[in-house]
Amino acid sequence: MTWRRRVPVVDGSVPYGCAPARLTVVRHGESTANEVFARAERTGDPGLAVAEETDRQVPLSAAGVGQAEALGRWLAGLGARERPHLVVCSPYVRAVRTWEVMASVARAAGASYGPAPFDERLRDREMGVLELMTPPAVRASAPAEADRRGRVGEWFYRPPGGESLADVTLRVRDFLAEFGPAAAGRRVLLVAHDSVVLAVGRVLAGIGGAPAAAAPSQVPNASVSRWVRDGAGLRPVEIGGTRHLGAGR
Repeated sequence: MTWRRRVPVVDGSVPYGCAPARLTVVRHGESTANEVFARAERTGDPGLAVAEETDRQVPLSAAGVGQAEALGRWLAGLGARERPHLVVCSPYVRAVRTWEVMASVARAAGASYGPAPFDERLRDREMGVLELMTPPAVRASAPAEADRRGRVGEWFYRPPGGESLADVTLRVRDFLAEFGPAAAGRRVLLVAHDSVVLAVGRVLAGIGGAPAAAAPSQVPNASVSRWVRDGAGLRPVEIGGTRHLGAGR
């Protein structure tokens, strides 16, 4: 029988033995659905609807493209010791487009990046029967479900046919475990969603550890979240950073 190296217990928690030297997760730029959801929340109008039929198809807004360009400039400005060796992307249109714009801007500035592979486990949280429904629309058409969401709490609420954030964490943990050997000692960039950032934080906090972020509001569009190796695990150094977006974010 082969035994793994003993992982130390620190402050009562067991760190997750993730392999990268540095892990960065970028949330996609603002999407057209983000625009609609924000407008619906401001006005309380349950009639506002997203044009796309599925969440996977939702594109970036014009502002989101601009944010992706800012991310590209941030990427191009990284020093040789900070640039990612590996990039993996969510398969959703808004994430794929964010990376395409980022890579194009970075290439124009002299930093060479190509297409990134996709992994389904980096997709956004699936909302089941509530997919693409704004909060006012849910409160108007399914008030009992809206109440249940409030009672259960965001982390454990699972809409009918959908996922809780805890469910997302399980598939993200599976991705990190499988990706580990290829990422060992390397700098990794993931382009994904707010739910994936939260899930990564929960996984990397280890058993008994407190994640650096606990709510989607802490992960703005086009934000950068970073973890660096510190002993046996990865510790957060920035969650939801938006300095690269400037005053217009």
